[in-house]
Amino acid sequence: MFSVDSEMVYGLSDSMRCRDVKKDEMANFSGSSSLKLNGTADSTNSDCTHANSLTFSSGPGEAGSLGLTGLQNLGNTCFMNSALQCLAHTPKLVDYFLEDYGRELNHDNPLGMNGEIALAFGDLLRKLWAPGASPVAPRMFKSKLARFAPQFSGFNQHDSQELLAFLLDGLHEDLNRVKCKPYTEVKDGDGRPDGEVADEYWHNHLARNDSVIVDVCQGQYKSTLVCPVCRKVSVTFDPFMYLSLPLPSTTMRTMTLTVVSSSGDGMFQLLPYTISVPKHGRFEDLTRGLSSACSLGADETLLVAEVYNHRIIRFLEDPTDSLSLIRDADKLVAYRFMKDNGDAPLVVFINQQMEMQYIHGTMTPHWKAFGIPVVAKLCNTINGSDLRNLYLKWFRPFQNSIEETLENCAVSKQTEEVAEMQGVTAPSSDLNASGLETPSDRGMEFYITDEKGAVKNSKILMNEPLAINGELKMLHVLVCWSEKQIKKYDIQLCSSLPEVFKSGFLAKRPQESVSLYKCLEAFLQEEPLGPDDMWYCPGCKEHRQASKKLDLWRLPEILVIHLKRFQYSRYLKNKLETYVDFPVENLDLSDYITHGSNKSYHYTLYAVSNHFGSMGGGHYTAFVHHGGDQWYDFDDSRVNPISKEKIKSSAAYVLFYRRVFETYKCTEGEPWRKEYKNMEKPMEKRNAHLAVLTAALDLSSTVMSDTCTSTIVLEAALSVNGTTDFSHSAH
Repeated sequence: MFSVDSEMVYGLSDSMRCRDVKKDEMANFSGSSSLKLNGTADSTNSDCTHANSLTFSSGPGEAGSLGLTGLQNLGNTCFMNSALQCLAHTPKLVDYFLEDYGRELNHDNPLGMNGEIALAFGDLLRKLWAPGASPVAPRMFKSKLARFAPQFSGFNQHDSQELLAFLLDGLHEDLNRVKCKPYTEVKDGDGRPDGEVADEYWHNHLARNDSVIVDVCQGQYKSTLVCPVCRKVSVTFDPFMYLSLPLPSTTMRTMTLTVVSSSGDGMFQLLPYTISVPKHGRFEDLTRGLSSACSLGADETLLVAEVYNHRIIRFLEDPTDSLSLIRDADKLVAYRFMKDNGDAPLVVFINQQMEMQYIHGTMTPHWKAFGIPVVAKLCNTINGSDLRNLYLKWFRPFQNSIEETLENCAVSKQTEEVAEMQGVTAPSSDLNASGLETPSDRGMEFYITDEKGAVKNSKILMNEPLAINGELKMLHVLVCWSEKQIKKYDIQLCSSLPEVFKSGFLAKRPQESVSLYKCLEAFLQEEPLGPDDMWYCPGCKEHRQASKKLDLWRLPEILVIHLKRFQYSRYLKNKLETYVDFPVENLDLSDYITHGSNKSYHYTLYAVSNHFGSMGGGHYTAFVHHGGDQWYDFDDSRVNPISKEKIKSSAAYVLFYRRVFETYKCTEGEPWRKEYKNMEKPMEKRNAHLAVLTAALDLSSTVMSDTCTSTIVLEAALSVNGTTDFSHSAH
């Protein structure tokens, strides 16, 4: 048992909060020989409104210095040091490990680590709280960690939250008071009252899990799943050790699409639109957001296509398709049409131009697609000339010289008329040196082709009707451009499409700001399960993409909140630099708790695990509250004061809160005081004196850090009846 001759303090005594506070304030507290943090004798009295601090007095010259001990960096172990310092300043846990916790070690738990992790952590914590300690090298703890969690072996950088999750779970299993875990059957709610089901789940959980970690750090949330087909509702209640909150920017996804629309004069426009959609939403969410962004009329519709290598590879038409099927690097085009042309078949034009490339050391011409595929409705299109005019109308905004184009069109029309009069087709193509057919310099060649534009079937003649049967839904046309035609248009304007999302390797986005409450609301918001996380519906007897809703049911005394800053995908690792505005002194969760709505759930911040920098080269530190307005920055072995204003930053990664219980403050109008004054029998008054004084002495025995609160309670005991002699009661 590690102890020093010191005063037992409930949190920080007021005399420790600031160095310039008078020493005579210590007279308000009683003495004790053991070092304690946030006295654990009584759960009701151990969390008072003003008792927020965590320091100790251990003799002259050392007041307020206990716990201000750094941890040496053993080589990329800042993530471990940050998490350890936050836990090493956690109320109740410090008291627990500074006392004789060895009697609760569970050496027989197959899920535990033979008590070795708990012993290593307890030994390290005692060194950190030793008087006059110098920076500690946590080598023994690191070796135990590497033994039982090989993912943390070596000297690579890791995640402080992942270490924290492993450590809390490991400490729980090493200290689990349940030696033989009973079998418990998980039952669904099946329409029973939530309170009954929740208590059953919690009872079953405690029957198998009972430790100081469960006592202090575990809560319970309600999980509701609804089948989208049979509407089967499944309600379960699960324990949690911490809350992993998404940043609202991670629940929404930014997508950029190019909308192709026709203006009033028949000319086409290409406009990019960026919209926000639910990250795990469906295609109908995208079309709804895009329709609003581009002010789509009630008589209009959108046809969205994915374009790859200047060809349409698929149309996105199923409204129930998941948006996760669309990657950030994809390129999407939305074609805008009038609904009254809905029955008309579609024509998809694929643009091609002749390019020269080296093949086996020789310059060889070949056809290459360019630009954005043109999609139009075949309305009143009779012959090849109508088809060509429909196509050219799309490119009119990209003309370099209108006069030259009009002249060309006139010459081309005269040639066709002469040819028609003579009963022959005008020559329109030549053979180049390689024997490859190329369009003449006078115009473009149109061919019927397949979806990929890989083959040339029949050539479309300008003066002949189109052979379209009534069942045709989509016609694919390959348009081969001559070199002269290419020069008449600025095809670069219609060749580049923005990606759905362009991240950029080192691109720095403008910093976003969001409140912690918004993060919590995003966590509790109903959302569909991902396609890789399907739920087996007991009603349908099949896996379904159900909707899921979480609600907070029980909240722990110590609430750990993990901000999900790191995003991992198959192609990208990213860190969100969003500034989260979190309360320091009064996190009020009363409106977010489903069970016990008449209770108050207020929390105060006492530690923060920070991550500065990027994914690869970041650094972890910890901010720890040390009484009053005094905070300290734990940066490995360096420990320095830090102003309260600097606690909140975009580096905050894991937040540590402890619940604050309201104290009862006495006033003349309180019912108990009126009831006491109306007492006539001396024995009743004496019993009332004893009850009030006992409550005051109970609070005094835990030595409350707030002298104001202590005075209120003692004053209540002494002022119930000023003429009463308390000497006998006190004795």
